[in-house]
Amino acid sequence: MGERSFAEDVKQLGYGQGQVLRGEGILAITKALLQSGVSYVGGYPGAPISHLLDVLADANESLLKPLGIYYELSGSEAAAAALLGASINYPMRGAVTWKSVVGTNVASDALSHVASAGVMGGALVVIGEDYGEGASILQERTHSAALKSSVPLLDPRNSLQSFARFVEEGFGLSEACNEPVLFSIRIRACHMRGTLECRDNVRPAISMRSPLETPSFSLERINLPPFTYAMEARKFEQRLPAAQRYILERGLNEHRPGAESHLGIVMQGGLWNTTARGLHLLGLADVQGRTPVPLMILNAIHPLVPEELLGFLRGKKRVLVVEEGMPNYIERELKALAHEARLDVEIQGKEVFSPHGEYVPALVIGGLRKFLVGANPTAQSVTAIEDRYAALTAHRETVRAALPEPVSKRPPSFCTGCPERPLFSAMKILRTQDPSIGDTHVAADIGCHTFSTQAPFHVGNSVLGYGMGLASSSAVAPLFGKRVMSVMGDGGFWHNGLTGVANAMYNRQDSVLVILDNFYTSATGQHPNPSTGTNARKEPTGMTIPQALRGVGVSWIRTVDSYDIAKMIGTLREALTTRVKGLKVVIARGECQLERQRRLRPLNRARAAAGQTVVQPRFGVDPEVCTGDHSCMRLNGCPSLTLRESPDPLREDPIAHVDDTCVGCGVCGEVAHAAVLCPSFYQVRVIANPGPWTRLVDRLRRAAISALARA
Repeated sequence: MGERSFAEDVKQLGYGQGQVLRGEGILAITKALLQSGVSYVGGYPGAPISHLLDVLADANESLLKPLGIYYELSGSEAAAAALLGASINYPMRGAVTWKSVVGTNVASDALSHVASAGVMGGALVVIGEDYGEGASILQERTHSAALKSSVPLLDPRNSLQSFARFVEEGFGLSEACNEPVLFSIRIRACHMRGTLECRDNVRPAISMRSPLETPSFSLERINLPPFTYAMEARKFEQRLPAAQRYILERGLNEHRPGAESHLGIVMQGGLWNTTARGLHLLGLADVQGRTPVPLMILNAIHPLVPEELLGFLRGKKRVLVVEEGMPNYIERELKALAHEARLDVEIQGKEVFSPHGEYVPALVIGGLRKFLVGANPTAQSVTAIEDRYAALTAHRETVRAALPEPVSKRPPSFCTGCPERPLFSAMKILRTQDPSIGDTHVAADIGCHTFSTQAPFHVGNSVLGYGMGLASSSAVAPLFGKRVMSVMGDGGFWHNGLTGVANAMYNRQDSVLVILDNFYTSATGQHPNPSTGTNARKEPTGMTIPQALRGVGVSWIRTVDSYDIAKMIGTLREALTTRVKGLKVVIARGECQLERQRRLRPLNRARAAAGQTVVQPRFGVDPEVCTGDHSCMRLNGCPSLTLRESPDPLREDPIAHVDDTCVGCGVCGEVAHAAVLCPSFYQVRVIANPGPWTRLVDRLRRAAISALARA
């Protein structure tokens, strides 16, 4: 299970003092956790931090168990955050991880309680910032969550050595201020490659091999009044000041002086690489990032240390703040400090960059150019800066001439053979053929199936959160003229959807829920969930979706093969029209095709190489029968279904064509049959190493076809 083998990464996690790890940023963070003496690690998978959990799952038997480290793939981010409760009462270090900002939203209740009670052992939250051009979620940042709960937030400079250092500093900071610490890392930083000089892994003092003997109890650590009032006071009177002292004493933030003493740039640590590269391209830094412009690199962006920032601002006339995301907390804090200290310094930020979006190189370079041209540095003339910028952007006119109009958008789509596609084909066919039933409100959900909202299906009126599809239809259902539908995946069902089912049963909702059971939480990388059969440690679970549904009182449950479109249409029709009141659940079962192909292809290659017979189905389109109306595409959208010129000179429209990426799922033919389209699809079987009987049948068929052709 999972996208690839992590054997080499697991091996590197065991490296000791002086050995060099080579890999991605997230692997360096994982290694640093083991070097920091963690007692437990958990989390919920999602880009860009899934790799941390995948590698540790594979390392559980060989590495974690011998060290006594507890590992779990948590059922949700809330469950992961609750793991940190172990560090409230016991001096043990622990780390959890999830993607943000959605994961942080889910975890916020437990995280707030941990932050309020405080921790004895170091508690680190590795947060993957799924933000910007490569993001898959809504666009918000984690900074607000750190401010809300008054917990430190690290945003370290991007290098594997820096990541490892700040993981260890994060635990030290947590123990110094008795608060959990958020460690933020961006998508690109997670996947950047580099080297890390390793240290030995540290066996935790408290572990599964050396467990606790007695419980620890303190009423003052219980989140109930009047103790919560004292907890809040400790945050601001003791914990945050302690965090500021640690940041200052350990030099977490970097002040790099320069000859241009009247200027300065303050940046989030995670933006140092982009900023330094921009300065280099404009002629104000070398390839190592050494620059005459003074820099303040904030690897700890909360809490800020006023005396440190004021020390940087003094004597400067103009300062630029490179801060990704809104609100612009750092820029506002700097302006407030400068105003209170009556410093004559002009501070710029969002007005020269952008108030929103990822700070990609082109945007940062443009903002640096605006700032530097106005600041008139002595190390490089304004004319030279403008000339360099013009040379960097000269290609834009060529691009505009070649592409006078924007390139057509290509919407995301389901994988070839995905078992979720036929469900939405069925829903679209029902909506088209019988709009009085099928043309209804559909509450979509988070997961691969969210692609149903895109062409060619356009199924799904809202997306509110992972596993929240059914709950988000609760107010629509009683106010709509026909039964409404909700859709969620098996991952979403176990994450938050089961509570939505309980809510629907409790409030006696009369609607239809479709659960796509493809055996994995596929959108995060085919991770196991409770109904997969085993957990991330390969232990059996024995949990099923029907059992859980019956446990909260659902009685109308139908399970349908995802690829049987005709049966799916009939089942949806029944669910939408039955006189039975209450929640009706249709479970569409079909294994994730991506994971299925990853499992079968190596096996088929091995069997074929060994001389065994391997049969693989393929589908095609008869060019003489295809009419070229493309209804099959409008109701299917499979990536392997494309266009080809018609061989008939009297037909102008291109015909449908199935390319070599076909996995033989048969959805194209099922759609054509269910929607009563042209009978142009045919199925063939590609046979490797055919046996004697198969060869004989093939010769007889060829002879018969040849004879009929002559006749």
